[in-house]
Amino acid sequence: MERQHQLLSKIATNDRHGENSPYFDGWKAYDKNPFHPTDNPDGVIQMGLAENQLSADSIIDWIKKHPKASICNPEGVHMFKDIANFQDYHGLPEFRQAIAKFMGRVRGGRVTFDPDRIVMSGGATGANELIMFCLADPGDAFLVPSPYYPAFYRDLGWRTGVQIVPVDCDSSNNFQITKVALEAAYDKAQQDGINVKGLIITNPSNPLGTTLDRETLKCLLSFINEKNIHIVCDEIYAATIFSSQNFVSVSEVIEEVMDCNRDLIHIVYSLSKDMGLPGFRVGIVYSYNDAVVNCGRKMSSFGLVSSQTQYLLASMLSDEEFVEDFLAESSKRLKKRHGIFTKGLEQIGISCLESKAGLFVWMNLRHLLKEQTNDGEMELWRVIVNDVKLNVSPGSSFHCVEPGWFRVCFANMDDETLEVALKRIHAFVGEQKERETLSTKTKDMPSKTKCWKKNLRLSFSSRIFEEGIGSPIAMSPHSPLVRART
Repeated sequence: MERQHQLLSKIATNDRHGENSPYFDGWKAYDKNPFHPTDNPDGVIQMGLAENQLSADSIIDWIKKHPKASICNPEGVHMFKDIANFQDYHGLPEFRQAIAKFMGRVRGGRVTFDPDRIVMSGGATGANELIMFCLADPGDAFLVPSPYYPAFYRDLGWRTGVQIVPVDCDSSNNFQITKVALEAAYDKAQQDGINVKGLIITNPSNPLGTTLDRETLKCLLSFINEKNIHIVCDEIYAATIFSSQNFVSVSEVIEEVMDCNRDLIHIVYSLSKDMGLPGFRVGIVYSYNDAVVNCGRKMSSFGLVSSQTQYLLASMLSDEEFVEDFLAESSKRLKKRHGIFTKGLEQIGISCLESKAGLFVWMNLRHLLKEQTNDGEMELWRVIVNDVKLNVSPGSSFHCVEPGWFRVCFANMDDETLEVALKRIHAFVGEQKERETLSTKTKDMPSKTKCWKKNLRLSFSSRIFEEGIGSPIAMSPHSPLVRART
C-alpha cells in the first residue's frame, strides 16, 4: 500500500475527502441493504440523502407538454446540431437569462440578478470548490458556523487545500450565529497562524432548516467588512421555505448596507434542491466581484453544465406560469410532509429544532443517549442504522458541539416509505421506554446504559447486518456516494 501511495499524488492519497465519516458510512449501509417495499421490506431506509422528490411529477408533466424543449425527440431534433456543438463556457445566453430571472423569482422578486455574472459549474459541489480556487490558496481558511454540511471538507478543501475553521454554535440560542462566536473563532485562527480568507454560510441552513434574518445578515456583512475577508453564501435551499415568512438573501441586504464592499460578496446556487434536479448538475456561482466572475468563467471549463441541459432548462425556467405554480406547490408539499413527520415524532416524545425550510429536520435524541458524549451518540447511531434500519446522520458528522442531534431527511421518499420509517422509530422508542420501566422495577434488570441489544423485538424484522457499520463495505457503481451534493 505504501509503495502504491508513492506512485500517486498527495491529493489522490490524502483523507480530506471525508468518506470515512459516519455520514458516508450510513450511505454504505443503505447501499449494501436498500429498502424496497416488496423486494426488501427489511432493508435500510435512506433518510440521509437530502433530495427533493415531492414535486417531480410537475416537472414530468411540463416536459410532456413541451417536447420542443428537448433535442432528443422529433419535435426538437432540428436544434440538435446547434446545441450539441455549443461549448462556450459562458453558457447559452438564454440559459443564463433564465437562471438569473429564476433566482430573482425565488427571492420573491425583491432583487434582480445580472445574467452576465452567472458562472456555471458542475452542481453546488463544483461551485463551492470553484469559488475556493478563486478566493484562497492552499493553507488558507474559511470560517464555517457549525453544525455544517459534512461534505464541506470535500467540497471546500480536498483539492484546494483550504482549511475549515468551525464557528461553534449550540442549542442555547437555537444554534444561531453570534458576533462573539465569530470573533472567537477568528482570533483563535489568527493566534494559530492561520490566514482566514472568508466566511461561508448556508442559508437556509443544512442541517438545521433555519434561515438567517435580516439583522443577522447585516451583522455578518459588518464582520467581514471589518476584517476585509470574503463571505460566500450558499443559498441552494432558497426555495424550500415552507413557512409564511420570506427568505432573506444576502443579495437583498447588500442593497441596504451602503458601506458594504461588494467585491467581498459571493453566492452559490443550484437547482438540485429547489427544483429537485441533482442529476442535472447545475451549479451557479454569482459574484459581485468582476475579477472572480472572469476567473471563475475560465475555471468553469472543468465542470460545465451540458448544453442539452441548459437548453431544456432555459425553456422550462422561462415559463413564468409554470415556475409560479411549481414553487407554490413545492412549498405546499414540503410543509405537509414536514408536518406529518414532525407530528409523528412528537407522538413519542421526540422533538426537533423549529425550522421553516430544507428537506430535513434536526432531531433531538439526547434523552436516548447512553452517555452525553460523542461515543454515546455513535452507539445510538449504530443501533438506529444496523438494527432499526434507518440511515440518519449523526450530529458529530456535522461538527455539532452537542451530542445527540441527528439530521433526518423526509423529502426523498414516498408517503408509504415515510410511514414505514415512522413505525420503526415508534417501535424502537417504545422498546426503550419499556426497558427503562422494567429496569426501575427490577434491580437485576440492566440499567438504561445497558439497555440496547442487537435483538430488538420490533414490529418489523430486525435482522442485523452480517457486517455492521465500521466494517469494510464494497460499493456498488450505483451507490449514492457518487451523488456529489446532499
